Amino acid sequence: MYKGSCLCGKIRFRINSEPSDFGYCHCRSCRKTSGSAHGANAGVARQHFDLSDPEGVLREYESSPGKYRTFCSNCGSPIYAYLVATRELVRVRLGTLDTPFDKRAKAHTFVGDKAPWYNIDGSLPQFSEWASRDVLVQLGSRQR
Repeated sequence: MYKGSCLCGKIRFRINSEPSDFGYCHCRSCRKTSGSAHGANAGVARQHFDLSDPEGVLREYESSPGKYRTFCSNCGSPIYAYLVATRELVRVRLGTLDTPFDKRAKAHTFVGDKAPWYNIDGSLPQFSEWASRDVLVQLGSRQR
């Protein structure tokens, strides 16, 4: 089991299964919502994602048609995203985890959109857009 929370602690959650594999996404949306060079998000079945929001501070934003990003309206922490088409899956923002998470990224995606000030180091495969499914399956995404 994994536990996580927003920065202010008003939103807490538990993941009762192993999150999917993940990569670092450098698309403009992930950079904007993470406030960093890339996003790191793993898919989880919603049935294994238990959210506690006793003060009702969780908000949603439709960032593109059919894609919602959720965040804490008190501190601004991004929590997860989901697609209306696959509502049963959420993509959890790995930076919100409070318990150790030992999986390693499988690839860098959308490096064609990466921030010019960020240098990608290391040996992970890089993809101009979506990762090849034989390298990384991005559960709950619009991956083709």
